[in-house]
Amino acid sequence: MPVSREDLERRERTVLAPYAQLSSESRGRIYKEAPPEWRTHFQRDRDRVIHSRAFRRLEYKTQVFLNGTGDHYRTRLTHTIEVAGIARNIARALQLNEDLAETIALAHDLGHSPFGHKGEHLLDRLMKDHGGFEHNRHSLRIVEEIEQKYPNFPGLNLTWEVREGLLKHNTGYDQPGEHGSFTAKNASLEAQVANLSDEIAYYSHDLDDGLEAGLLDEKKLVKEVRIWSEAAAFVRREYGDLPDEGRRYYTIRCIIDDQVKDVVHTSEQLIRKTGVASADDVRKQARPLIRYSTERRKLNLQLRKYLYRNYYYHPAVHEPNLRATRMMRDLFGYFLTRPKQIGEFSRKQIRSLGLHRAVCDYIAGMTDLYLMKEHERIFDTGAQRRA
Repeated sequence: MPVSREDLERRERTVLAPYAQLSSESRGRIYKEAPPEWRTHFQRDRDRVIHSRAFRRLEYKTQVFLNGTGDHYRTRLTHTIEVAGIARNIARALQLNEDLAETIALAHDLGHSPFGHKGEHLLDRLMKDHGGFEHNRHSLRIVEEIEQKYPNFPGLNLTWEVREGLLKHNTGYDQPGEHGSFTAKNASLEAQVANLSDEIAYYSHDLDDGLEAGLLDEKKLVKEVRIWSEAAAFVRREYGDLPDEGRRYYTIRCIIDDQVKDVVHTSEQLIRKTGVASADDVRKQARPLIRYSTERRKLNLQLRKYLYRNYYYHPAVHEPNLRATRMMRDLFGYFLTRPKQIGEFSRKQIRSLGLHRAVCDYIAGMTDLYLMKEHERIFDTGAQRRA
C-alpha cells in the first residue's frame, strides 16, 4: 500500500519533538485546497517552490560574483541548495520538521533582486518614497501574488508556517521588519534553523569562492581568522599535506561541521532550559532559541569583519557590481517613462500597485544576464543609430 499523508503525519507525531511544527497542525493556506494525498502539507510546499519560475531564476542571480564570472563560483541557486542541506541536518539533529526547514531555506531568496545585496540596496533607495524594497518581503509577495501557475489562486498558496518563515528570515544581512499577518515575537524553530543555516552557508562558501578567485590568501587567514586557523590545523594533523583544492575543501568542511555542532548543542540546551512544549510556545519567546554559543558568535563576527575588509569590497568584486547596479538604475528610470515596455503582468499591476512598484517588481524579477542584455538593447548607442 502507498504511504498516505495521514501515515506521514502519524510518523511526524511519533518521531518529532513536541516543540516541532507538525504539518498536521498547520494554520493552513490563504485559499482552501484539498489536502495532498501522498505528501504532507510542507512537502507540497517544497515542491511548489522548486517548480516556481522564481526558483529557476536563482541560477542566474549573483551571490557574490556576477553571474557568468566563473564556472565554479556560487550563484544564488547553489547557495540556496547548500542552505537547504544544512537546514535539514540541523533540523534532523534537533528532532524538528525537516520538510518545513528545507522549504523555508529553498524559498528564502526567491525575492532577491539581480546583483545581490548591492542590487537590493539600490532598489530600496529608488523606492524610498514608495514603500522601499526588501527581498524577504518581496519573497512573500512572490509566493502570495506574483507567481501565476494555478487556476484558482494567485501565487503558490503556501502554508502559513512557510510564509511566516520567509517574512521572519533575519540574519546580519536581512531585516524584513514587521507584517500584520505574522505578529508573534518569533517564528518556528524550523524557520530559525533556516536563518542560521543561511549564515553558515554564506560565510563558509564565500571563503571558498574568495580562495578560488585568488582574492583571499590562506596564510593570511591562518594569521587573522581563528575559525580558519583552527580548522586548518585540524586538517593538517589528520591528513598531512594535501593538494590545494583538497586542503581548502576539507578546511571549509570542518568549519561548517563545527558551526553545525555548535548550533545544535547550544540550541538543544536553550530549548531544554526554556521548557517550551509546543511550536506556539516557541513563538512566544523573546529571543530565538536556535543560536550560536557566545564564543562562536564572536568568532563569526571576526570572520565577517575579515570578509568585508578583504573580499566583499575588493575591487574585483565591488567594481563590477557597481557597474551592474548603474545599469539597474538606468533601466528603472527608463521604464518609469516608458511603462508600456515592462512585462505584461507588471503592466497590469500599475493600476493597483502604482507605477514605481510595478517597475520595481519587473526589475527585481530579472536575472543578472537578462538585465544586462536589456540594458545593452536599450542603451547601446550603436544599436540605436542603426535602428
